[in-house]
Amino acid sequence: MKAARPTVLQPGATIGILGGGQLGRMLALAAARLGFRCHVYAAHEDSPAIDVAHAWTCALYEDRDKLAAFADAVDVVTYEFENVPAEAANFLAARRAVLPDPAVLAQTQDRLIEKNFVVDLDIATAPYAAVGSAAELAAAIDAIGLPAVLKTRRFGYDGKGQAMLSADSDPQRAWEGLGGAPSILEGFVPFEREISVVIARSHDGRTESFDVAENVHRDHILKVSRVPAAVSPELAARARDIAARIATAFDYAGVLAVEMFVVRDGATEQVLVNEVAPRVHNSGHWTLDGCSVSQFEQHIRAVAGWPLATPIRFGDVEMINLIGEEVHDAAKWLSVPGAAVHLYGKREARPGRKMGHVTRVLGWSR
Repeated sequence: MKAARPTVLQPGATIGILGGGQLGRMLALAAARLGFRCHVYAAHEDSPAIDVAHAWTCALYEDRDKLAAFADAVDVVTYEFENVPAEAANFLAARRAVLPDPAVLAQTQDRLIEKNFVVDLDIATAPYAAVGSAAELAAAIDAIGLPAVLKTRRFGYDGKGQAMLSADSDPQRAWEGLGGAPSILEGFVPFEREISVVIARSHDGRTESFDVAENVHRDHILKVSRVPAAVSPELAARARDIAARIATAFDYAGVLAVEMFVVRDGATEQVLVNEVAPRVHNSGHWTLDGCSVSQFEQHIRAVAGWPLATPIRFGDVEMINLIGEEVHDAAKWLSVPGAAVHLYGKREARPGRKMGHVTRVLGWSR
């Protein structure tokens, strides 16, 4: 069956979202603002996006009957996270347009394929090597040196599927701790700061990027994003150009995030790509209240075939994730000038779980 072609949607059309987490929730809210309905496909009945969706299907991604019925009920399909099985996305793509293209999903689900793709564009990354056996791990350490980070090629996020290796580490035990899964070894980067670029690309190839965010992690989970990042205008332009080159090479439609390291060598600053996320991104949440258009609306515009907006930032902005039990203190932000609270409706506040976030406009642009 030939893959469906994207079309320009009219208000009242239904957008199918694969995944029911907080990103899907915020996508559905943005779609409703533009007059669209959303149908969420998720594996769990307590998924946050279900609360705000017009319709929902609770089923596994391997259930082809439910996938086919889902395709019949929507006008276009998108996804809120990159761990949707590529097989499910391809099955849907034979029946409805799936944006971004499932081929991009498949590439970014594998860290080694993703790294090779970026390097083939002549874009710098940390040194890396494939690890599929104890012998390959030893060879990778010899080639890259220590310290380094061992990462599974698939299904890693928020620090999961990773192990830091130092001169005192037992590499074999670390690899076994990751289940002996196919992995990559990345050289440790002594970065000055972490930044990200969230960019949207339309059907016709137009791109619009948001201002560069500077990100601070705690226990491998994003805690704070600040915009603008404390980098030179030249480096910010370089980072945005890298994101545009990646989006264009993918022939992308939707919102894409590129995480990068800023590395300084004397007076010279260099940008190294860390990861690519083919979706709306945690470091772009500041756009909900700090910009004239959010990353979520921009994504909906892109997959609906609508023109992209030109983002205008309102001032200096920061986003603070509410992680685990921190959600119980969310009320303290309600009286803070310039702050807006976003809670995801998750029932259980587990350690390391993103329960909501706060955006705060710190200074208005004139």
